[in-house]
Amino acid sequence: MRLFIDQQEVAVNWEKNPSVEALRALAANTLTISMHEYGGFEQTGMIGQSIVRDDEQINVVPGDVVLYQGNQISVFYHESSWSYTRLGHISLSREELRNMLEKNR
Repeated sequence: MRLFIDQQEVAVNWEKNPSVEALRALAANTLTISMHEYGGFEQTGMIGQSIVRDDEQINVVPGDVVLYQGNQISVFYHESSWSYTRLGHISLSREELRNMLEKNR
C-alpha cells in the first residue's frame, strides 16, 4: 500500500493489524482521501466507510498515521493523545512532514 501527500509518495511503515488489512483492501483499486487541517497538529480525512478498529488510548508523535472512530485517517505533525488505532508511521522529521502537509491546507 502506498501513501501520497500532494502527489508525492511518502514511505510508511505500516502496522500489521486488521485495520491496515481492511484499509489495504479498500485501497486495492485506489482510494483517495481528502484531508483537512484539524487542531493545528494533524491532517484528517474521511475514508468513506467504517473499517475494523481496535482503539486504545495512545500518545501519537509526528509521523504517526492512525484510524480515528473507524472511519477517518489522521496524519500527525505534532504530539497528541487520544483513543486511536495505529496504522503506521512516516519516517520524516516534524518539519519535513509539517511543510508537506501545510501545502495541503
